[in-house]
Amino acid sequence: MKASEFDELFDKGDEILSSLEKSGAKRFFYEQKRVNVDIPLWMVHSLDKEAARLGVTRQSIIKLWLAERLEKRQIS
Repeated sequence: MKASEFDELFDKGDEILSSLEKSGAKRFFYEQKRVNVDIPLWMVHSLDKEAARLGVTRQSIIKLWLAERLEKRQIS
């Protein structure tokens, strides 16, 4: 498929994922690194309470809040 044909499909809002070769796709900066952090028990309880309220895991809420904070720092 030519790029112009692909662009036309995209611009019309047609489904384009089936036209992509995904086997070699990579997500940049997605490599993960395990980090251990000691957190006071009261913070763990607060994190768990907020995570339950949002219906996500403790790890998810920590990563979300860290990402928000880091994005805010990059804008400033």
